[in-house]
Amino acid sequence: MTATTPPGIADIHAAAACLAGLIVETPLIESQELNKRFGGRILFKPETLQRTGSFKFRGAYNKLSSLSDEERSQGVVAFSSGNHAQGVAASAAMFGVKAVIAMPSDAPAMKIANVLKMGAEVVPFDRFRDDRMSVVRPYVERGMVLVPPFDDPAIIAGQGTIGLELMRQAKALGVDLDAVVIPCGGGGLASGISVAVKDASPNTAVWAVEPEHFDDTRRSLAAGARVSNEPGHASICDAILTAEPGLITFEINRRNLAGGIAVSDKATAQAMRDAMAYLKLVVEPGGCVALAALSSGEIELSGKCVAVVLSGGNVDFGTYAGIMAAA
Repeated sequence: MTATTPPGIADIHAAAACLAGLIVETPLIESQELNKRFGGRILFKPETLQRTGSFKFRGAYNKLSSLSDEERSQGVVAFSSGNHAQGVAASAAMFGVKAVIAMPSDAPAMKIANVLKMGAEVVPFDRFRDDRMSVVRPYVERGMVLVPPFDDPAIIAGQGTIGLELMRQAKALGVDLDAVVIPCGGGGLASGISVAVKDASPNTAVWAVEPEHFDDTRRSLAAGARVSNEPGHASICDAILTAEPGLITFEINRRNLAGGIAVSDKATAQAMRDAMAYLKLVVEPGGCVALAALSSGEIELSGKCVAVVLSGGNVDFGTYAGIMAAA
């Protein structure tokens, strides 16, 4: 697997072996109330319960483990709104190496505090004005290794371990999945999971879900080529606001995905309330868009068995309380 080669199922199995004993094998859970509402069986994969509170630890640790001792000794640098930052910071601490993370100044305070608590250095930047690569370039030039948030084979393979678990758990329940619905920013999570899902069950549809106005993957799939988001928009889904799909992630997703779905902040907020009420889970906005997509009417649910990935739960208390109280 080179730096630009899309990972295959063997790479995902290798990542699973690398992560064995370090990650939480998050369960599949369901709510009879939500099953009744949607007219099918909905199985939720709560990566909110994962180490660092999101799926990102999987890919970050797998990436750091792929580096040589000499590379790691130089330290690592990353840019992230928070969840990837926490995954990189936790992984770097486990390897005993220095980590510098460029984070938007408006990132949730909880995410910034967690990164600092793990021992990483945080460099703030303006997500609307500053170029992220320009912020981290001086650290790369001095020899630190860049750990990308999504467009990297080792990162994608690490996230793909969720798909291995998901398909194994579904089989243990004796169910065939008609669809898997996944939150999508740059596409690392969706692409990694899709490789594992399609290997185990080629007929299972895989859907990527994004916030309105940040639906670059949805529009890229429709266009058959990568397209960027128009600037000037905002969303509560801070974890998955990307400018365009990755080169590697889009190459995988255009082959494997049934399509993309865009959801409003209002629908996402309602999904967060549903997750709390019926699943007893705290899910951050970006982590809840796949649940929100179930109400879009774009996925056939009646009589179907559908898996939904809840990708993270790192949300500031004030933000969460305001969304819960707005019902």
